[in-house]
Amino acid sequence: MAPAARRTRPSPGPGAVGTGPAGEPVHPAEPVPFAARVVGWVLAVGGGIGALAAFVLTVEKINLIADPGYRPTCSINPILSCGSVMTTPQAEVFGFPNPLLGIAGFSVVTTIGVLVLAGARLPRWVWLGLQAGATFGVVFVHWLVYQSLYRIGALCPYCMVVWVVMIAIFWYVTLHNLHHRHLPVPGAAGRGVDALVRLHTVGLTVWFLVIVGLIGEAFWFYWRTLL
Repeated sequence: MAPAARRTRPSPGPGAVGTGPAGEPVHPAEPVPFAARVVGWVLAVGGGIGALAAFVLTVEKINLIADPGYRPTCSINPILSCGSVMTTPQAEVFGFPNPLLGIAGFSVVTTIGVLVLAGARLPRWVWLGLQAGATFGVVFVHWLVYQSLYRIGALCPYCMVVWVVMIAIFWYVTLHNLHHRHLPVPGAAGRGVDALVRLHTVGLTVWFLVIVGLIGEAFWFYWRTLL
């Protein structure tokens, strides 16, 4: 009688790290792309907060138009004063109240964030469109920061909420697009992008601290009276 044929196990496929009890190849869990959920949460939550702040600013602006003597809820002292900011030309750069841009823009951002959290794989053109919008928003925000600190001489608390979420949205959208090469990354800059991805909270924290420092310096004449 011929000896029984020797049974061999199939070799694990590419990426397998071993075999299971039945001999089937076991593959490691697929890694989650960089900040996929972080970016989703930043877009969804940040966009929601930004839209809410823009909506409140719009309501306050309407109340101020209806009653020039109205005192906005965010007018706290001579420096933290929405009323002082809302009545300036900078508050209507495009011929209508700036918060209307925020309501529209942040609503789109929130929708994209919810889609990302739901697991939707958005095409490259969506991310590039979001990048363009976030870039416009962050440039506009920094122009408003400059105007508030060095031209108007007052801060709008609700506006500062918009500043924070807009900067965070721009930061994480940019890192996402660089990491996934939706934006061109020269070979020599690849390691720099990887470092920014690993230390993403550090870069954002430094950015915020710089703005806080500028606010402290611009209004130090007032802050020191509170010490």
